[in-house]
Amino acid sequence: MRDRPHDPYVRVRGAREHNLAGVDVDIPRDALVAFTGVSGSGKSSLAFGTIYAEAQRRYFESVAPYARRLIHQVGAPAVGEISGLPPAVSLEQRRSSPNARSSVGTVTTLSNSLRMLFSRAGHYPAGAARLDSDAFSPNTATGACPSCHGIGRIHETSEELLVPDRDLSIRQGAIAAWPGAWQGKNLRDVLDTLGYDVDRPWRELATKDREWILFTEEQPVVTVHPVREAGRIQRPYQGTYMSARRYVLRTFADSKSTTLRAKAERFLSSAPCPVCGGSRLRPEALAVTFAGRTIAELAALPLTVLAGLLSATPTDGAETGTEETARVLTEDLVARIATVTELGLGYLSLDRATPTLSSGELQRLRLATQLRAGLFGVVYVLDEPSAGLHPADTEALLVVLDRLKEAGNSVFVVEHHLDVVRHADWLVDVGPRAGVHGGHVLHSGPPQELAAVEASATRRFLFDRRPAPPRTVRTPSGWLRTGPVTRHNLRAVDAAFPLGVLTAVTGVSGSGKSTLVGALTEELPGVGRLVTVDQRPIGRTPRSNLATYTGLFDVVRKLFTETEEAQARGYKAGRFSFNVSGGRCETCQGEGFVSVELLFLPSTYAPCPDCHGARYNPETLQVRLRGLTIAEVLDLTVESAAEFFDDVPAAARSLRTLLDVGLGYLRLGQPATELSGGEAQRIKLASELQRPRRSATLYVLDEPTTGLHPADVEVLMRQLHGLVDAGHSVIVVEHDMDVVTTADWVLDLGPGGGDEGGRVVAEGPPAEVASSPASRTAPYLARALAG
Repeated sequence: MRDRPHDPYVRVRGAREHNLAGVDVDIPRDALVAFTGVSGSGKSSLAFGTIYAEAQRRYFESVAPYARRLIHQVGAPAVGEISGLPPAVSLEQRRSSPNARSSVGTVTTLSNSLRMLFSRAGHYPAGAARLDSDAFSPNTATGACPSCHGIGRIHETSEELLVPDRDLSIRQGAIAAWPGAWQGKNLRDVLDTLGYDVDRPWRELATKDREWILFTEEQPVVTVHPVREAGRIQRPYQGTYMSARRYVLRTFADSKSTTLRAKAERFLSSAPCPVCGGSRLRPEALAVTFAGRTIAELAALPLTVLAGLLSATPTDGAETGTEETARVLTEDLVARIATVTELGLGYLSLDRATPTLSSGELQRLRLATQLRAGLFGVVYVLDEPSAGLHPADTEALLVVLDRLKEAGNSVFVVEHHLDVVRHADWLVDVGPRAGVHGGHVLHSGPPQELAAVEASATRRFLFDRRPAPPRTVRTPSGWLRTGPVTRHNLRAVDAAFPLGVLTAVTGVSGSGKSTLVGALTEELPGVGRLVTVDQRPIGRTPRSNLATYTGLFDVVRKLFTETEEAQARGYKAGRFSFNVSGGRCETCQGEGFVSVELLFLPSTYAPCPDCHGARYNPETLQVRLRGLTIAEVLDLTVESAAEFFDDVPAAARSLRTLLDVGLGYLRLGQPATELSGGEAQRIKLASELQRPRRSATLYVLDEPTTGLHPADVEVLMRQLHGLVDAGHSVIVVEHDMDVVTTADWVLDLGPGGGDEGGRVVAEGPPAEVASSPASRTAPYLARALAG
């Protein structure tokens, strides 16, 4: 066969995913390629929605049809053709809900190796049966402590927690832990029927009665005869009693509502499990040792200490026949730990729960796992690997990305961090703006050539670096003091936050920034009203969208009910909701699309055959508001809707604040599942901004610039400074030094992460912190101030 020349490019032709406008682009392999552009420009649609999705689809085609059915598959992307595409590995910014059982060990799979070491080469008590590796896991039925079910802590309550005011009667609400509304009234009426005095002050009730009311495991059922109220007919019913303790524990364990769970948690105290001592394991597993320690003791050590201990442990003293096994397993474990410590995470322990990690720490742990995999010839598609990283940590990240490339891989990163973009071999800039105004490749080539592309929003930030403009630092109107805070790596830390100014909390990943800011509550003197704006999704299903979250949908539906056509037909507001039966299309249940099962191929989604994606039935769509149906209104962008509803104050206010935070490109009906974390955070901020101004408010934002292009950051900071000028206080946890330079006060934590951090090392105006010799942030802040 005649040799064919090797094509060194991934060639994309006719990409139309989301807002991409039939993009043609050639991207080199075996290179570090950065995809840039403003939020919503289409860069993720190109990197993930097109290139990675097509690589995954091709891989699945090679899998046996039966196995294919067991794997979640994405549909084929809207693209004409892609050639030169190797297998791909995706590393996205997963914003999953916290899981108490997930830890550093499970994320890196290092726990698996340690459990195998104990199972195969551990020192067992005389006569003890050898245990399977699952017996050393707190997340399995065979390993978990039966008392705490592998959590390590037990939650309990007390009379003091459940009844904070003993002078109140049950009718007056003495049992504060009980639910409100009808359910609380029901429990009170059941107690009354059972013969307990609900009108005597709690302290005057007999001890045995108080004990039974709060802690009984009994659930008696009685016939309740409610007290008649004027104008209401209330019939007798069967009521079941549940003690306050049982209600609180059940709500905390089972409720899907974060609000209810948070309320229940206020009436619980947490303590280490008395059976396992917090180790989470059964006694049989804790009886096995290696290097003289149990698996729980080794899992609690910092990774650097653990690696040193394993390296120094001679394996020739292991039980007969296990020397070679112990040697192989310890060497593998030490080598895998080395990959994690290279990324500056040696201070973490295997049992550290992932919900306590910063996003930067979690991202680097995932990267370490990929490094160790040693794959060759694949495309790594990474979603903002620098997100949540301090500039000092970003330098370690660049080393990792280079190592992935040097191992013979292609590294495609969707990125906003300018240091990463400058470090790239190739740059694909998408724009010029967001949504319908984007979707074009403005530049594909070496980064320095972007300087000639005037349409690019990235060009100005990459090349036109100027010193930070001089600004007058605001004077605080007061001080908010918190502490001593002892949580995670913070040890009795006292901190003072100025009020009436913009404060930036800085420090390397894992230094304790989010933990310290999390200690701010409305109960602290001087707080008044507290608003926390995070990057969690605004909804978990496509039924939640921009319009429903901001309350705009309620205004729109009310306008439709006021039309002549709707009034003639007797339509109420519910008729114009796609979430309830009546006005929605019942074929697709208001989804707008139906799933088509193709057995051995991925399930595909097609527009609903009846409503063709409109989500409503024909009768509802006959009602028009200024010529548009409800479906057409939901399809408007925020920008278009602002013109359409210009004369409707309730709608105009919502739309104006969305425009102010740079979200004019989003559609009103855009599903929450399609929004990035940065977009979700700005929608929350817009929802807050549209409310009538009340008393002075403290706004706390955790890394608000994550996922934002520098141009979007400018828009966001304009809003935050506007809040401060209006008399409010703003605190941001931030890594972007350009943002920190605009702050009035900086609180820097460190000096390192984990046990090496957790202290306030510098505080003051930016210029003052930039000259601090104890701060690892100082040199980067000084560089940003100098331009």
